Amino acid sequence: MPTLLKLEGFKFFFYANEHEPRHIHVMKGDEFAKIDLETLEVSQNYMKPKNLKRALQIVKEHRASFIKEWDAWFDQR
Repeated sequence: MPTLLKLEGFKFFFYANEHEPRHIHVMKGDEFAKIDLETLEVSQNYMKPKNLKRALQIVKEHRASFIKEWDAWFDQR
């Protein structure tokens, strides 16, 4: 499970056996969300609104590097 970023108590990661479309999982404590990296659409959400809003901001800021990491990981396989 590659962890791409830890910031402000959030952990951004994907699983080693992921599937398309490119997406990122986000955890903060017991809260969890899954966000599409292309559209920033939230496909799963178990986060408080304030935390989800911040997680989306962070994903937007780091989206290019997250996509680069996704492509590098899955191109190796």
